[in-house]
Amino acid sequence: MTAAQTSMAPVRDDRPAELPTATRPLARNGGLDRRRLLTGAGAVAALAFSMSLPAAGTASAAVLDARRITEDPFTLGVASGDPLPGSVLIWTRLAPRPYEPGGGLPASRVEVRWELAHDEGFRRIVRRGWVTAHAEYGHSVRAEIQGLDSGRVYHYRFLTGSWTSPTGRTRTAPAAGARTTSLTLAAVSCQAYHDGYFTAHRHLAAEDVDVVFHLGDYLYEYAVNATGGARNYTDRRLPAHFNRETVTLEDYRLRYALYKSDPDLRAAHAAHPFVVTWDDHETENNYAGEIPENDVPPEEFLLRRAAAYRAYWENQPLRTPQRPTGPDMRLYRRIGFGRLAQFDILDTRQYRSDQAYGDGWRTPGPESEDPARTMTGAAQERWLIDGWRASGATWNVVPQQVTFAQRRDVPTAAYKLSMDAWDGYPASRQRLLDGAESAGVANLMVLTGDVHVSYAFDLKKDFDDPASRTVGTEIVTTSVSSGKDGAERPANWENQTRANPHMKHYNGRRGYALVTLTETVARADFRTVSAVTTPGAPVTTAASFVTEAGNPGLTPA
Repeated sequence: MTAAQTSMAPVRDDRPAELPTATRPLARNGGLDRRRLLTGAGAVAALAFSMSLPAAGTASAAVLDARRITEDPFTLGVASGDPLPGSVLIWTRLAPRPYEPGGGLPASRVEVRWELAHDEGFRRIVRRGWVTAHAEYGHSVRAEIQGLDSGRVYHYRFLTGSWTSPTGRTRTAPAAGARTTSLTLAAVSCQAYHDGYFTAHRHLAAEDVDVVFHLGDYLYEYAVNATGGARNYTDRRLPAHFNRETVTLEDYRLRYALYKSDPDLRAAHAAHPFVVTWDDHETENNYAGEIPENDVPPEEFLLRRAAAYRAYWENQPLRTPQRPTGPDMRLYRRIGFGRLAQFDILDTRQYRSDQAYGDGWRTPGPESEDPARTMTGAAQERWLIDGWRASGATWNVVPQQVTFAQRRDVPTAAYKLSMDAWDGYPASRQRLLDGAESAGVANLMVLTGDVHVSYAFDLKKDFDDPASRTVGTEIVTTSVSSGKDGAERPANWENQTRANPHMKHYNGRRGYALVTLTETVARADFRTVSAVTTPGAPVTTAASFVTEAGNPGLTPA
């Protein structure tokens, strides 16, 4: 098997298969500290949650005759994800009334047919099959299709009753070891529905890219009012149940339905395969491992995390090994594109130490610089470095969530750093940089989201010494809509650019990043839109940079 295939092995082996892990003491920071035991009531509730799954080997609910579905059930579109050599994963979710609990369907099973073809007109069908939409999974379905040609485009669709879904376009990855001369990816993140329209996704749908990496904050847990916040709808009213923070499984399912009902997001998913990873808002702002942002009982937060993780899997084009068990989900994984690129997708939320100094921008000190602190957890850190040692790819790319490079706020000795980013975990960052060096990684590139601006950084061997060797690059994509319209030069532009000489670009507009990899060079294009609070803004390229293979460091294109 390829490295990409072996990385899809069953999830974590250090916990029992069911959620009774909730009855054990919670380990803070991966076992550094212990929190109090879960209450008996909380453990029982968690166990009940884990058991509301389709019964193994038998039907857990009656089958709904799909001919009785009188409204379009494919309102949330289609998606594909995690392309592998010879395999694609396709997804949809049935919801004829997406803004209603249950999506407008009874608690019944629905049989869904899928088709995969070489052509968009489905005259040359390659594979077809059936999947079951279970109410227990929010009537979401996925098909993992094997035995396909590597490095090839396919078209897919779903059918049930008299209804046919929109057509999606996807592709398989090149074969392991294949020589691939070029690959273009897009990076996106942070799409707050209430902050504006997903215009960037509409433009992204029209780009010629091989794969899209969504780097987190696919949705926000915050309330969305009847007029859609900054969208300021005048032609519709959103239901009142969106105007509260997401906490329960039904809350998260409804919020995904709201987001996926957006036509621009649906267009991007239909046009390209996505590789997704989460940040914090898919669950709760700035949570760290098993530690919530707010002071709630630990069992209450783990139940919320379990609900959030389950809804995330239900609503994303993820393969079966990523299916969560209670509040745990193995999201970090590896995908290869021939000999050209290896992608090591990280999870920097589930295993991290609590933010130092109470979070926020703080003066670094002994607490943040404690060598025991981790952003990834020990197992994920070992997995990443071992994967680098085994890599034969020209480019080793790390799609992840929060800013990796050092980012001082002011150009004086009284600077502060973000405790939620890697600056709050400098020992963890240094272990990865040292690991990349020891593994002989010549072309390291980090892809980042989170901060609602675009940056381009040179990664330094020693960030405190501007003259130290450059060891890689970081491309930070701006938000799709979070932060509303933004500005080309945010208020702190001058301070940050002066304080961080390794920062080569800083722009505060909304949009996405395109990265084209070849055997000799990587090119990054920062694509921005002028506004998101009104629909239909055009897209432009704000800046472009290149870095040569074997010669890390960004230069303007």
